Amino acid sequence: MSRRRWIADEYSDQHAALVGAHAEHLAVVLRVRAGQAFEIVTGERLRIGRVISVSPERVEFELGEEIQASALPNISLVMAVYKFDRMEWAIEKCTELGVARIIPVIARRTDSHLARAAVTRVDRWQRIVRQASEQSRRTATPAVDDPIKISAAVKLTAARRILLAETERQITLKEALQDYSVGDELLLALGPEGGWSEDELALFSQCGWVAATLGTTILRAETAAIAATAIAFAELS
Repeated sequence: MSRRRWIADEYSDQHAALVGAHAEHLAVVLRVRAGQAFEIVTGERLRIGRVISVSPERVEFELGEEIQASALPNISLVMAVYKFDRMEWAIEKCTELGVARIIPVIARRTDSHLARAAVTRVDRWQRIVRQASEQSRRTATPAVDDPIKISAAVKLTAARRILLAETERQITLKEALQDYSVGDELLLALGPEGGWSEDELALFSQCGWVAATLGTTILRAETAAIAATAIAFAELS
């Protein structure tokens, strides 16, 4: 049976700790005891941590041997903001699949009330990716950026930038991923409910993004995000 994995709230070279809600969950719900061993993520390292003290406010670990983890392709999602319940589900699942970064974008078809509320939602999205990272036994938590406007999104730089668009009929995502070098950052841009507007599509094209299709069916925004992420990891892993 594999050990549970946790992302440390605090750590040094020899010790780590979970605090707040994480400590309370271990101490009260899971009833951990001194001497139990877990996998602990400390920055970019994964180590065995043995519990040395437990309270509902703080669980401390003594760190031991390092565990070598497999590297994932460096995939970031440029995700237009849409209905929060659906978007949060997509964020959770794409985190489980392995994305490195989530960049929320205020698109033309993002509802105005969602655009206003998006800034205050970032803390919640960060909690979601942390919990999903621990559940899926990742060694790193994806970054969640503050929302940006479309004018800034199109100027993001990476080795490969792919725009998922319903209007594209020729190039599939699989074809757009050819000759990609693992380790280079890949940006996948995914539109809101209703898709990208014509002027947004033109702006992406002018800035050198490659448009690609996920197929002939029209997918919900959250389905497209998960499908694109899954295809990219299947092709690049």
